[in-house]
Amino acid sequence: MLAPLERLGSLPVIAWTIIDARSRHTGNTRHIVRGGLAGPAAALAICRNGDDGFHLFSCDEQWQTVSDTWHETVDDAEAQAEFEYEGVSATWITV
Repeated sequence: MLAPLERLGSLPVIAWTIIDARSRHTGNTRHIVRGGLAGPAAALAICRNGDDGFHLFSCDEQWQTVSDTWHETVDDAEAQAEFEYEGVSATWITV
């Protein structure tokens, strides 16, 4: 897997993690992309959206975004990530 980017699109990455054996895709959330169900992410990234909150991005192996959710705080984004990928709370890397 490629090293994470400093930015996803125009948004700065503030934390990232790779989904591996340390976490488990829970299936608690379903992401619909172009009319189909997206599979588990290869990685996650949290990006700051100016003064308007944070995005939790699900990414593929090339750090291309597959889906995202918006959150008011970083803690909310991390909680959503843990809801979707049990164990991921212990693997975040802060930029």
